[in-house]
Amino acid sequence: MEKKIEKYVELAVKIGINLQQGQILVINSPVETADFTRKIVEAAYKNGAKEVIVHWNDEICGKYKYLYGAEELFENYPQWQVESVMEYMRKGAAFLSVYASDPELLKDVEQNKIAKYQRARSRALKEHYERIMNNYNQWCVVSVPTDAWAGKIFPELTKEESKGKLWNLIFSIVRADKENPIEEWKKHLNSLKENMNYLNKKKFKKLIYKNSLGTNLEIGLPEGHIWTAGGETSKEGVYFVANMPTEEIFTLPKKDEVNGIVYSSKPFSYGGNLIENFSLTFKDGKVVDFSAKKGKETLEQLLKSDEGSSYLGEVALVPYDSPISNSNTIFYNTLFDENASCHLALGQAYPICLENGSEMDESQLREKGINISMVHEDFMVGTSDLEVIGIDHLGNETLIMKNGNFVFTEK
Repeated sequence: MEKKIEKYVELAVKIGINLQQGQILVINSPVETADFTRKIVEAAYKNGAKEVIVHWNDEICGKYKYLYGAEELFENYPQWQVESVMEYMRKGAAFLSVYASDPELLKDVEQNKIAKYQRARSRALKEHYERIMNNYNQWCVVSVPTDAWAGKIFPELTKEESKGKLWNLIFSIVRADKENPIEEWKKHLNSLKENMNYLNKKKFKKLIYKNSLGTNLEIGLPEGHIWTAGGETSKEGVYFVANMPTEEIFTLPKKDEVNGIVYSSKPFSYGGNLIENFSLTFKDGKVVDFSAKKGKETLEQLLKSDEGSSYLGEVALVPYDSPISNSNTIFYNTLFDENASCHLALGQAYPICLENGSEMDESQLREKGINISMVHEDFMVGTSDLEVIGIDHLGNETLIMKNGNFVFTEK
């Protein structure tokens, strides 16, 4: 296992972040993943990092704050924490997040407290999120097993068995079990790029989603939209991979041109709570009705986050026949589940998915029909029978996906 962990660390530093000589690296990490994070720190220095800063967090202590903290704690986000991020961001640092949380940690916490604090955090870190979504700095998200997360996925196993099984799944999915993972990633990124180029060539006006769950959704795409996939390029010209793993090809929708109903295909965790078996009904872009068998109050809080949180900000295509999906595992972790399934996102759109979008301010993006929000939350809609049709400006239809997989007739 140690050898595979070393390969995973190397992938995160050299392919994910693509750390440059003399660059600062900022790591956000749970205390429970300290061993893995220390390996990242060492590898970063060995690969030329000028400095490595680790921002540790403990979700259990965070839960205690919600349960016992004074009400005013949730109205504001500490300025020192903002500056601890922005100081390094303005210096051109790269940012690596180790995302491994208990998907139901906050199920006993008052939802209003969570919503208040998330809004305060989003407002305070607005510049940070804008820089990340416009690729001013390299950034990457990876995951490693924790007791709570592994136990949620494999409740029938012992603590050691569940973590060991999850480690092996992650190694396989991120290709750390291959003899030369870096070369495998280069091949994978090239494959994603081919499909991305095909979609960009088609210049669709809208997409139509249908499946047996009841999804029947039409999504308009703005003029000048760009599909992107795999790796991205920072403002300094550094190629990096924001998500490890990644299987998606994504773009942005036109804010007020989403109509119909969509049903979720997997649970997703938001604010430490699971939302399951839910549907969203859209009219002129906005969610006008919703349902959920579990987590309806949490979903409602998400939709009420701000004006843009009830509109879509991302459209992502992922083949059903992919390594993560083929594992037949629900990960309760957006990084993995979104790369196992076609998904959509409520909230902020990525300006990089619009021609010259990263050079536009908010008012210019709004004029182009691009959604602006403090949140960006992915939810999964892909199924084994999902059909996606693209329609161009002349009304011509092209079948993009059938039975959940791409059916490109040309490249």
